[in-house]
Amino acid sequence: MVTMRLHWNDLPTATRDAITARTGPIYATRTADKGLNSEIAATLDTRTGRVFVKGLRCDHPRAWTQHREAVINPYVAPFAPRLLWRIDDGEWNLLGFEYLDGRPADYSPSSPDLSLVAEAIITLASISAPADIELKQIEQRLADYLDDPEDAQLLRGDTLLHTDWTPDNVLIVDGAARVVDWAWPTRGAAWIDAACWVVWLISAGHTPEAAEQWAAKTPAWATASARALDVFATAQQRLWEGIAADAPDVPWKRGLADAAASWSAYRRAGR
Repeated sequence: MVTMRLHWNDLPTATRDAITARTGPIYATRTADKGLNSEIAATLDTRTGRVFVKGLRCDHPRAWTQHREAVINPYVAPFAPRLLWRIDDGEWNLLGFEYLDGRPADYSPSSPDLSLVAEAIITLASISAPADIELKQIEQRLADYLDDPEDAQLLRGDTLLHTDWTPDNVLIVDGAARVVDWAWPTRGAAWIDAACWVVWLISAGHTPEAAEQWAAKTPAWATASARALDVFATAQQRLWEGIAADAPDVPWKRGLADAAASWSAYRRAGR
């Protein structure tokens, strides 16, 4: 579901006042041009610095993702922006984050950013999914794309996963990769995030073999069996083909579907 992006002045006066009560005077606002999941996504210039605010109306079908992103933040704050405040005024659910002055990661084959992203994936793979927070399991999210329900066991694990490795979610800040947009934290095997990254790398111009070589720089990759990677690659092909079919006029989705198909074919060919 793509969400229509609104602007600061589209918020009700009472909601803007509630934000200002937390930030102090706001001198300028800039609506983000990236991302698909938030009705409001904007940088606010305040007396004490910049703040990034994102949110949805309380009656939005995905409003629950706001709560999930808020409660997961303490677990990912070392490499994600810190949550500064929350607002739920009955009409809008908003999160205010530390502003990260960075740029989207470059995934092209010669990019120096690749090693930074690999380091971020390594760090994330060491974090266990919190037992006290209800999270989707990766095998649940991919259940419709598995040939055999028994293959779900190949994906299971207790690692905290991000799963959406679009370059827009990976900001290069002061020589490190910071990972943003935690609305869909997931529980699963430690190698899953590296495997998700493979599709994006192929889309950015890597061969499937080269993309897997980058994924293999993360120790968790070695814990995945060949069968598990085959199953996951096929599931990614089916997932992205469905996404692209639902939006035939969006070229980047078709590009990801083609990348996933290329990876799946590479694995079927025996690598």
